[in-house]
Amino acid sequence: MRQSTRSVLLPLLFSFFVAFHGRPSLSDPLLGEWRLLHDSIGISAMHMQLLHTDQVVMFDRTDFGASNLSLPSGLCRVDPDDVVLKTDCSAHSLLYTVESDAFRPLYLSTDTWCSSGAVLPNGTLLQTGGYNDGDRAVRIFTPCDDEYPCDWVELPGYLAVRRWYATNQILPDGRVIVVGGRRQFSYEFFPRSAPGSLVPLQFLIATHDKNQENNLYPFLHLLPDGNLFVFANTRSILLDYVRNRVLREYPRIPGDEPRNYPSSGSSVLLPLRLGDGPVGAEVMVCGGAPRGAFRLTTGDEYEAAVDSCGRLRVTDPDPRWEMEKMPMPRVMGDMLILPTADVLIINGAGNGTSGWELARNPVLTPVQYGPYQPPGTRFRVLNGSPIARMYHSCAIVVGDGRVLVGGSNPHVFYNFTGVLYPTELSLESFSPPYLAPRYAEARPVIVSMAPGDSVAYRQQIAVDFNVPMTLPGCPIGLTLLYPSFTTHSLSMNQRLLVLKIFNVTQILPFAYRVAALGPPSPAVAPPGYYMLFVVHAGIPSRAAWVRIG
Repeated sequence: MRQSTRSVLLPLLFSFFVAFHGRPSLSDPLLGEWRLLHDSIGISAMHMQLLHTDQVVMFDRTDFGASNLSLPSGLCRVDPDDVVLKTDCSAHSLLYTVESDAFRPLYLSTDTWCSSGAVLPNGTLLQTGGYNDGDRAVRIFTPCDDEYPCDWVELPGYLAVRRWYATNQILPDGRVIVVGGRRQFSYEFFPRSAPGSLVPLQFLIATHDKNQENNLYPFLHLLPDGNLFVFANTRSILLDYVRNRVLREYPRIPGDEPRNYPSSGSSVLLPLRLGDGPVGAEVMVCGGAPRGAFRLTTGDEYEAAVDSCGRLRVTDPDPRWEMEKMPMPRVMGDMLILPTADVLIINGAGNGTSGWELARNPVLTPVQYGPYQPPGTRFRVLNGSPIARMYHSCAIVVGDGRVLVGGSNPHVFYNFTGVLYPTELSLESFSPPYLAPRYAEARPVIVSMAPGDSVAYRQQIAVDFNVPMTLPGCPIGLTLLYPSFTTHSLSMNQRLLVLKIFNVTQILPFAYRVAALGPPSPAVAPPGYYMLFVVHAGIPSRAAWVRIG
């Protein structure tokens, strides 16, 4: 039977169940469910990255003083220049296994505060920059099956300049570009072509607000033509990073409100829908803090955060921003693309800005955004958590469709008393509405894939799956999600591809086969590991890992 390539998201299934079960209450899992996984994982999860082993690397910074997670016996970090603790036998990084809900410490020797990262095509985590002795460091984490041999390998001084609040993006050729950082108006690559090689970027000077910056952690999105969309402050450009040429400057986002750190809005490249023609690309930028909000906090004034989102079809000949209002203002929110192609906006505050104790009014309720729904109907407020997740909080999507949420330490050091919002060491999971128990029988289960877990560009993919209950008229979709390196309201490298479906056939009473075409090029899908989801009536399967390219 022929199916549309366009996935119908949760509203169809929601309507189906409302007819039989009535409308949900405010505590109903149809609005999402929170679960406290650990009261304490010992560190505050400032940075997170999911690996293809279904493990998550988390870390904060090494100059906090002692964490609540000990290193293995006899292992300590010794740093005579550390101003807080010169001998530290506690961990500042860990490896969390999703399936077992267990974690173990990892050893960091250089400071990772406000650093950046990306996953290389072979599945190795590359981590760049930071502060103090880590500001020019590169760190490598290669996952393995053994328990303790896997740990960080560090290369101090690898980067050409200090990279603090820089952004990474995986490129079509498998390299990683590292852009910006505090007082760094340039970019460089890993692996480097030669020691000390870097490229100046005048755009970062032009977008720098004196004393407040607002161009740190620039938003980077790799576009289907292989060029980079770069957004900083209120401006954005199309950058040919090979020739160091600005190919076009886009219109400024309306409102003149800065969106980058420390104003700390967030951005996503909306799902790329693959068909027969050219692949269009649209960027969305949401939230942030008004211009001057950082300065006002010195007088104990906490300005209301920005409540607007802007969408820009960056591949259009004459793009214009389409503006929308969120249900509530939000600064320091994380924007995550769900397997269904919805966007989840989670964490953050309603007033103030990024920085130590510079925000108030935690936003406890996530918002789900349906990018393909009509304007005015796209936002949906979900159930909230009782835990404030503000400065240095973090969230990522994992393979079972949940969202891991951790961190938040809006003050200096591991301080648990005498502050308005203490250091948060807990780890939660948020189950989006599609994981509500009443949808369990509509959730597909992947049985097998051809050609297997490695797919070449333009190669046909066939996925066999089971689903106990099919809903008439509800289509099947296949999505590929590249997991993000998330920190400081920025999910680096995140992208979701909606594949072109050829057909769906029933092969047994509850078994089906869906055939689709793999991504067309490394500019559309940079080489590496992706989570593949079958989506039935807005309900995603558990992911199967696929290596593209």
